[in-house]
Amino acid sequence: MNTTLTVDKAGRVVLPKPVRDELQLAAGDSLELESSEDRIVLRPVRGTVGLRQKQGIWVLDLDEPLSAEAVNRTIRDIRKEREGSWLGRTSAVQDSPTAKKAKQRRR
Repeated sequence: MNTTLTVDKAGRVVLPKPVRDELQLAAGDSLELESSEDRIVLRPVRGTVGLRQKQGIWVLDLDEPLSAEAVNRTIRDIRKEREGSWLGRTSAVQDSPTAKKAKQRRR
């Protein structure tokens, strides 16, 4: 999208709503500014992990792909957790390797 923006007295510009929507920008988001000669480029600053909506579906956005091992381990832990809850064992969640690692990271 190409459009003309006006700079106000305070040096601010307003990004058009279609651009904000397309780039999933919200109030308070940070933009990286790059200027050279007669050009200004703004890029959204994204965190390392976040949820983004793609075609109406929430998708986990990572800097690098998850390994097959990590995916399989997570699936195994979730299945174990479900089986435990079906059998009335609530400790299945607390005893899973994923839960233990998360607890260690919080400390």
